[in-house]
Amino acid sequence: MIPKRRIGIAEDHTILRAGLRMLVESNPDFEVVGEAQDGIEAIRMVENLHPELVLMDLSMPRMNGMGAIQEIKRLVPGTRVLVLTVHKTEEYILEALRSGADGYVLKDATQSELMHALECVLSGNSYLSSGISEQVIEGYLGTKRGMAASTSWERLTQREREILKMIAEGYRNKDIAECLCLSAKTVEKHRSNLMKKLDLHNISSLTAFAMEKGLVTQRIDRPQRGAEVGKPKIAARKE
Repeated sequence: MIPKRRIGIAEDHTILRAGLRMLVESNPDFEVVGEAQDGIEAIRMVENLHPELVLMDLSMPRMNGMGAIQEIKRLVPGTRVLVLTVHKTEEYILEALRSGADGYVLKDATQSELMHALECVLSGNSYLSSGISEQVIEGYLGTKRGMAASTSWERLTQREREILKMIAEGYRNKDIAECLCLSAKTVEKHRSNLMKKLDLHNISSLTAFAMEKGLVTQRIDRPQRGAEVGKPKIAARKE
């Protein structure tokens, strides 16, 4: 029997939290292993129960969602975090992504969108709620951070830009290595270098930046395990 995917819920409203539990567990592949009503409890939940993903509200007492995301990513980096919030402004969206969130869903989303977002983030992809991708891009264009990133863009090598594009399209390091005829170690080095140059540290923010630069027009789900990569191999070049 395939084990269920372990999910934690951090939400300070009791009724909403109970509703989310029922919704999540309506998928027979999902199991809610813990609940938290503030950021501090969310951190303890992750440390003690080790959920694969935390569905995280941002506005909570004691410690808010932003602080909880940062601490969870520091303590248990492999934990996926999907933000579920009422906040639509670019300030909240960008801060959540910079804090380490792997996805961002608005509370006015449909049930089917939330379930799709959970599946996407659990599979290793990022997810941005319908309609906010444009806000994220505008945020980069309209801030000093965006201007600094533009300067950094000019310092990226062509190989780094190729890898950035494939990251934004959802490809894993091993798939990128196969497509570009590189070793996985070389891909990881390029990936690390471009993240340092851009000062971007998670897939969601890299995807938004790639969209801003026109490398991709929308998020593409990565190939499934064991599936063909589906891109022609590119002749090897000297690094």
